[in-house]
Amino acid sequence: MPDPIFADPLLASIYDPLDPDRSDLAPYAAMVTEFGASSLLDVGCGTGTFACLLARRGIKVTGVDPAEASLDVARTKPGADAVTWLHGDATTLPPMQVDMATMTANVAQVFLTDEAWTSTLEGIHAALRPGGRLVFETRVPSLRLWENWTRENTHKISDLDEVGRVESWCQLQEVSSPLVTFRWTYVLHADGRTLVSDSTLRFRERDEIVGHLTDVGFTVDDVRDTPDRPGREYVFVASKTGAR
Repeated sequence: MPDPIFADPLLASIYDPLDPDRSDLAPYAAMVTEFGASSLLDVGCGTGTFACLLARRGIKVTGVDPAEASLDVARTKPGADAVTWLHGDATTLPPMQVDMATMTANVAQVFLTDEAWTSTLEGIHAALRPGGRLVFETRVPSLRLWENWTRENTHKISDLDEVGRVESWCQLQEVSSPLVTFRWTYVLHADGRTLVSDSTLRFRERDEIVGHLTDVGFTVDDVRDTPDRPGREYVFVASKTGAR
C-alpha cells in the first residue's frame, strides 16, 4: 500500500505546493537527451511532474504508480493528456518496449524486501527494449542522512492557495538497519486538522544493488553523483543486456 502522503487525496493535492523545487529532475531529463530516448517508463511517477515535463518535450511517456490520489493530481497537469497513466506498479505492466525507465526521488528505496525489489527490477527489465536503460537514485547508507530528519531541521510553515497555512515537519521514528522509518506531520491551521504519514525506506549498499541488477539481466554502465546533492546519492545507469 502506498504511504498516506501519496494516497490521501488531501495530502496528494498539496504534495507539490509544499515542495515546489524539482530541480532534482534536471539530470534525469538531461539523460533522456543523452541516451536519445524517445519513449520512457516512469516507475513511481507520483503526481506526474517528471512525466508531464517529458511529454511536453515530445517524449512518449508511461507513468505508473500505486497511489490513485497521486495519479488524480497528475492528470490535471499541463501535458498530462499525452501521458499514459497506469494505476499499479512495475509488476503489473502491460507489454511494452521503451527506450528508458526511471525511478526518481525515493522510489527505489520503497521496496523493503529483496522479493519486492527483484520483482520490480524484473518488471522494468521486461518493459525495456534490448539495450534500453534504467536510471534511478538511492541514498548513500554510510552517511546516515536520517539522523538529520528531526523537527528542528525540517520544520516549515507554508501558505498554500488550496488549504491556507500548513505547518509541516519530519521526525525519525525507528532505525532497524537497513530499514529507516520516519513520520511527516501536517497541521492545517484553517481547520485545526493534523494529518500524519509514516514511511519506511530501505538503504541498500552500492555493491548490493549492482548484484541485484546483474542477477536480473542488467549491465551497470555507470554510477553517477547527483549534481544538486553531491556525495549523498548514487545514480545508477544500467542497460538491458540479458534475457530473464
